[in-house]
Amino acid sequence: MKIFIDGHDYKYEVESLVRMFFHGKELPVETGEPNTNEDFIYTKVVKGEASTELLVAVSLDGSSENACDTVCNSLPNYDAECERVFAVMLYRILTPMTGIQLKWGVLTGIRPVKFVHRFHEQGLSDDEIRRTLAEKYLVSPQKIDLMMNTARREAQVLKLSKPNFYSLYISIPFCPTRCLYCSFVSHSIEKTKKLMPEYVDLLVREIEYTAQVLGRIDGLQLETIYFGGGTPTALTADQLRQVMGAVNKCFDFPSVREYTVEAGRPDTITEEKLRVLKEYGATRISINPQTMNDSVLDAIGRRHTTQQTVDAFHLARKMGHTNINMDLIAGLPTDTVESFCSTLDQVLGLNPENITLHTLSVKRAATLADQADKAYRAQSEAVTQMLGYASESFGAAGYHPYYLYRQKNTVDNMENVGYCKNGSEGLYNVYIMDETHSIVALGAGGVSKLKEPGGELINRVFNYKYPYEYISRFDEILARKNKIAEFYAVHPFDCK
Repeated sequence: MKIFIDGHDYKYEVESLVRMFFHGKELPVETGEPNTNEDFIYTKVVKGEASTELLVAVSLDGSSENACDTVCNSLPNYDAECERVFAVMLYRILTPMTGIQLKWGVLTGIRPVKFVHRFHEQGLSDDEIRRTLAEKYLVSPQKIDLMMNTARREAQVLKLSKPNFYSLYISIPFCPTRCLYCSFVSHSIEKTKKLMPEYVDLLVREIEYTAQVLGRIDGLQLETIYFGGGTPTALTADQLRQVMGAVNKCFDFPSVREYTVEAGRPDTITEEKLRVLKEYGATRISINPQTMNDSVLDAIGRRHTTQQTVDAFHLARKMGHTNINMDLIAGLPTDTVESFCSTLDQVLGLNPENITLHTLSVKRAATLADQADKAYRAQSEAVTQMLGYASESFGAAGYHPYYLYRQKNTVDNMENVGYCKNGSEGLYNVYIMDETHSIVALGAGGVSKLKEPGGELINRVFNYKYPYEYISRFDEILARKNKIAEFYAVHPFDCK
């Protein structure tokens, strides 16, 4: 299968939509008209004086279909409309030809809920938004309900933040083992333990230097802190004290609404570490089983048991942690619908404040990447049943969706959703998905996203990816932090 682009610059949008129908397939993209007898998808733009003609032709497994439509040249959102029309034509052809029906319609982006917020800003009512999503973007009723419910909760959180607020992300890129599906910049302790003491020392220096840079920006206030990874509790209790102590010493806390630490893997959680998290101000932690089935845990390379998850949860409660998140994944290799439903029932029985439900996504850097297509096919039908059971169970247990995002290469093109009890929304999760304000990121793999106050511009400042790079090129990382002050000098905020 080849994709041909003729007379237009909508390659990314066309390719993104087509890939949803052909998971794991090679889809080379060429310009011009088809020059092959093999399967192809051809898209062409012919721009006239008043309108533009868009054409699509598809040849697949001996069958051929084509379509055409027009877009008015004077439309203020001309390019976006051309992209949408191309996507709709492709969807209407590929759905019957492949037998695949996308529940998200032609929406391919990471942040579908932004459509709802944008339509509200344009003055559309809820009914008008629902009709637009169904008719123009072909989104299913179930996903429209999810978008609308999530947007309603998100809007309440977004009202809290102000243009002069920012969030702090601290990366701890170490894990006990690397999971089969994982592509995060995380490294098993077995291989990188010798790097950890020096990494922690340099991370403290980056915290100190960054705090000095941010302190020179008058009026800037810290709203949320998030320790992620990796697994932050892969550090020793003393190392956690060292890093969290530096944060407490260097940053002002009066405006901080939330302080999250991903305790993550249950086999890294101890009473002493939980005590450190509490002592140094963490208000929210994660204990992430992914599944409560021991055989599935073994299949994905997680060396802990279901019982360890339960024990870690109860220990956290005993140590005074009152806001706990738990992560689950639908579609894991060897998992079944029955096993997943049992996992969900067990986690709901623990009664955490937050549950984040991911759909399996296998990135190119993951160990499972070579078997991704097989994994998708094996779990495709099951994932729909898993997510359906989860949606009903969450609603019955009093949990509501409050943030939502999608990833490429996800089984059945499904989504990741954060559910919570009333008043337990994870603020950082909403802010980073909405791109509400600046996120200042420290540590290996950290990417600071500097948001223009009151605008849409986002500048990115990158740290080096891997711990050994972070250590060997640390002076460059510190120098890059000066870009934060330079950004706010050009894009000041009014915090009156």
